Amino acid sequence: MGVFRNENAAALLVRDTKQQGKCSRVNPMNRSTLRCAAIALFLFPCLTHAAEKSDPKATMQQPAVAEALRFVQSNAEANIETQIHLCEIAAPEFHEEKRAAAVEELFKAAHLQNVHTDAAGNLIGDRPGNNPRPHIVIAAHLDTVFPEGTDVHVTRNGNVLKGPGIYDDCRGLAALVGVAQALDAGKVQTAGTITFVADTGEEGLGDLRGMKEFFRNKSNSDIDAFISIDGPEPITDAITGGVGSYRLRLTYSGPGGHSFNAFGIANPIHALGRAIAKIDEIQTPETPRTTFNVGRIGGGTSVNTISSSAFAEIDMRSEDSGPLEATKAAVERAAQTALDEENARWHDHGKLTMKIDLLGYRPTGSTPADSTLIDTVRGVNQAMGLSALTTSRQSTDSNFPMSLGIPSITLGAGGTGKDAHTVNETIDITDAWKGVQRLLLVVSIFPN
Repeated sequence: MGVFRNENAAALLVRDTKQQGKCSRVNPMNRSTLRCAAIALFLFPCLTHAAEKSDPKATMQQPAVAEALRFVQSNAEANIETQIHLCEIAAPEFHEEKRAAAVEELFKAAHLQNVHTDAAGNLIGDRPGNNPRPHIVIAAHLDTVFPEGTDVHVTRNGNVLKGPGIYDDCRGLAALVGVAQALDAGKVQTAGTITFVADTGEEGLGDLRGMKEFFRNKSNSDIDAFISIDGPEPITDAITGGVGSYRLRLTYSGPGGHSFNAFGIANPIHALGRAIAKIDEIQTPETPRTTFNVGRIGGGTSVNTISSSAFAEIDMRSEDSGPLEATKAAVERAAQTALDEENARWHDHGKLTMKIDLLGYRPTGSTPADSTLIDTVRGVNQAMGLSALTTSRQSTDSNFPMSLGIPSITLGAGGTGKDAHTVNETIDITDAWKGVQRLLLVVSIFPN
């Protein structure tokens, strides 16, 4: 939109005042005043927007928020104990219910309302604000990559905690609870409702099932912002873009037989080898970053048996949907060519069949750099004396709401983690409470 010329603005003002019967002619001596008034009216929405924009430093000094921030720091050790407690409750994929039950008690103790579990096992609780909107959702995932039977005992050496999932995402769950507790302790009145979610199915083959269920039939007309708490993100950073992914299982099947007596029939394992070799030759762009990986293979019963089946699980990722779809198509072509070659090699004796199953799909997405949500996080960083905000793209719970057009972001929970997705996962919890304070300020300010 361009700036009106003064004469046009004055003419519009004169026209409007004539229509209202307030004047019928303009004194030349007052034209300058009218021009300024017209320009001021034109700029008024911009000035109003600037005036309404929250000042994080001022918000930090409000008595209720200041008390909540003090609570976070004084409650830091108790929050770490919560992190350890939750992490020592196993939560393998598709079996998060015991950990969810422990979080439910903490949600209720923080006086969240309407605490309940949905069809996907997400634990949900609301904290009403002065109005229903803006409606913010803040979430951390319950599940881990570790199978049932994994020893989830947590050890502590000073400020270093060690245990499976101790920061991905036990730290996120502790921070989620910590924000709810601090808002309650400070009796903070937010502008709108905050919904807290301990969600399922973020890792591995979970396929974001928790987020897909939560956002079923929801859009940006229902939710104004989404915040995921996850992973090793430094509290100066934010994930603002979602790396999309496909996960496929490729299976070749045939009659199988004895390695000597049945020799001359097509072999599913040989077909799989052909396919993997062809997949390895696929070319992907460096920008947007696009990757593929054959992560698991299996098949066969013994060294002297022609297998009746063989499978591979394949992961493909990209920052953009176009290259992601192209890579998936290339993998499928490689699989089909391998099948055709193996059958041709043995003249269709023991002819093989192929099946490709979709194990998971995560959509791509992003939140604009000039969005209110990112601007809020940027202001909080500055107010807390942290480094300037840096952004990146990853695959997190935020992918799904991003794909719906809901402003979404993933933030760290404090502390410094390493060796994620291994039994040697650790986190240095020095000043981890600052991550909770940052999250607290973001939900308290946006877009208050």
